Amino acid sequence: MEKPIRDELDRQLIAQLQFNARAKTSDIAKKLGIARTTVHERIARLERLGYIKAYTVQLAEDPGRQHVEALVMIEVHQQQGKQIADKLKDFPEVKLCLAINGEYDLHLSVEAPQLEDIDEIIDEIALIPGVRRTQTSLVLGRKFDRR
Repeated sequence: MEKPIRDELDRQLIAQLQFNARAKTSDIAKKLGIARTTVHERIARLERLGYIKAYTVQLAEDPGRQHVEALVMIEVHQQQGKQIADKLKDFPEVKLCLAINGEYDLHLSVEAPQLEDIDEIIDEIALIPGVRRTQTSLVLGRKFDRR
């Protein structure tokens, strides 16, 4: 986003909405120590300026469902990132694909039922034409997730 958030109060308000987008403005006002009308006006302004695009539902994970999550970094041959990203769309286990700068070009979040499945997926990814090399880290736990 090109426009920086205006002040610390906007940041705190956005953090409250990220935690619970359905929170009452009166509850947010109490937590932030400001008037309810201020919360309402600031939310309206943040929406109008495009900082808040939507309110969404985040589904809870099935507690009985076990899965392994890995972060996979991919180095690609020059000018092949878009083609590789298009091929990665065919992998339902790839939940996120980001173009990044630095030593690697793509960053993936991959989820699968078992560690062996992650291994197979990484082997398949390595066979995509244009993939130079990969590096994988397993996710041990989530400290927080604001998505």
